Amino acid sequence: MTSGERPSTRHRRERMVELLGAGDGSVHDLAAAFGVSLSTVRRDLAALAGDGRITRTYGGAVDHRAAERSWHDKARQHRTEKGAIARTAAALVRSGDVVLLDAGTTVARLAHELRARTDITVVTNGLSTLVELADAEVEVVVLGGRLRRPNESLLGTRTDQALRGITPDLAFLGVDGLDPRRGVNCPDPEQAALKETMARCARAAWVLADDSKLAGGGGFPYWAAVPPGTGLISGAAEPGCGARDADDGGAARHLAAFAAAGWSVLPCGRPTAPEDGPGPTPGS
Repeated sequence: MTSGERPSTRHRRERMVELLGAGDGSVHDLAAAFGVSLSTVRRDLAALAGDGRITRTYGGAVDHRAAERSWHDKARQHRTEKGAIARTAAALVRSGDVVLLDAGTTVARLAHELRARTDITVVTNGLSTLVELADAEVEVVVLGGRLRRPNESLLGTRTDQALRGITPDLAFLGVDGLDPRRGVNCPDPEQAALKETMARCARAAWVLADDSKLAGGGGFPYWAAVPPGTGLISGAAEPGCGARDADDGGAARHLAAFAAAGWSVLPCGRPTAPEDGPGPTPGS
């Protein structure tokens, strides 16, 4: 903050940071909350972003401190749905497959479902997946790189180089947010680039996302584009999977939007069998 600010302006901006800490904030919502004009809110957000206290998004902003939660915090959320998603994803893995597992709490649940498999190879950059498979019989290949916190992933030049020498049969990606047309929302440009590489290097790519990841697209500034036909496994709108808004039809509308945009949508709980094939094939 600059020393020349009025006390009222300084107080309003401090309150904005507090409100943004509770979730995403749109310019219109903030203007209504403080009784000021849209242009005033935009100036406030620009000043806060310049001080490094928030991240500007399309139509609003998010608080840096609230933008990316810890791995342990996310692991406690939507546990029932994540388990159902993981079981559905595991049913797609065939004997002899090379399976690429991204970082993420839902992907870690998938790793747990694959612990007893002795007929596959898992390639991963996720620390949580390594923990799940440390004492299992699965053949594991670790992608090198730099440890990124708080999502416990390995990324960087070494990770990219290792991926160039692998063509996995299946890739399963974790996400912080998702948009049917823009792809996977990411808090870091390097992470976005890695997810794009993962989705394109595999014969078939699937995104694992609980219903909370579908509603708002995401509040981070970076996006990873995915190939046409990429798969989406979600518990949204599927009874018994733990989706929060399955009863009001909101989750079903979210999934329909992804299907309309060319995604291959597979709700968790729907019967699948390895002999049905590995899933969607990414475009060239």
